[in-house]
Amino acid sequence: MWSCLGQLILLIVTLTLSPVTTTAWSENKVTGEEYPPLWDLASENLLDFPVKDNKIVINAWNYQERLGVYKSLLKSSDKYFSAFGPQNFGNVLWGLPLQHGWQFRTGRLADPSGVTSCGYEDGDLLCQSVRSWWSCMNYYLAVIPFLGAVEAGLFGQLPFEVEILPPEERKDDFCYGVADCWSRMPKLMDDWKAFFEYLLSTEHKAVRPETFSSFKLDDALGLMWKAHVTSIAYALPKFQDSLKYLSHPEADFGEDWSNAVDFIGATHFSTDLPTVNDFQTFLPPRMLVEGDVLPSIRDFSPQQNKVLVSLSTLHKANKLTGGLLLKLWQKAMSTEAGRKMGRELIENLTSSQKLDLVGIWKELI
Repeated sequence: MWSCLGQLILLIVTLTLSPVTTTAWSENKVTGEEYPPLWDLASENLLDFPVKDNKIVINAWNYQERLGVYKSLLKSSDKYFSAFGPQNFGNVLWGLPLQHGWQFRTGRLADPSGVTSCGYEDGDLLCQSVRSWWSCMNYYLAVIPFLGAVEAGLFGQLPFEVEILPPEERKDDFCYGVADCWSRMPKLMDDWKAFFEYLLSTEHKAVRPETFSSFKLDDALGLMWKAHVTSIAYALPKFQDSLKYLSHPEADFGEDWSNAVDFIGATHFSTDLPTVNDFQTFLPPRMLVEGDVLPSIRDFSPQQNKVLVSLSTLHKANKLTGGLLLKLWQKAMSTEAGRKMGRELIENLTSSQKLDLVGIWKELI
């Protein structure tokens, strides 16, 4: 069985990392310094948000305010990643706002039911719809990490409590403050708090006050990805019914992407700004609609078509094996050496280098 599964993983990796794909990715790399839309307009200081009844009030259903939550996280964690690149580019939290920015730019945060003008240019462009599957899933990768950071002390001693405003619908599917989230979803809060506490612990280990990056990046990434994957696993069944508002191709892509995160996270893949920018170039530039058929979506690049095919293949293979494919991959990624090889497989998507896939797989198993 292990041999068959090994061959299946090798087949999937081969499909994903074909020479045509890797060469094209190399030719289309971006500069790596692109920020989410409206990044400059988002607040980075929590005290810039409105204060009402001695509470910092944040509307997480407004794109710019949710972006401000991310920006405050990036700013307050900057010093811990100083050893990993200038201008905070090496901060592994960049993956969260960059992914959210891609969702905004491609229209995935707007009301897909068409009942309201939420998220549309002729309505409230900055509105994030509670009917958007992407917006609801992202809530668990924005508000929960943020409140975990508040609880861990990343922002120091805040003069006020933090309150997150509820959406107009599905209020019971979300939480709205540190105490509320701890009572409703303690596992998620605990995992995100553990990540930020790990960063904070480096202050006590630093040789010089200005040097905080005394941790192993692999350890930090491991804690972050654990919390990330746990958040998605918790939110997926909760918002399964929201997929009905999407086209079949878009709904399939959303589930394919969620499945792929488990495989990517197992490698402790770095989510710094340049790396994430490079890879997001090959995600769909718009929402998929009925009639979009892979691998021949005309207004998508060949590389974007190939990535979507690869994600679909990986998801189908994992379902076909009852999840054993993921378990085998996680087993192969259980050592630092294995994770390094796993990351190299992913990173070579942006390289024209010819891969010895058979040799790599033999090393992994």
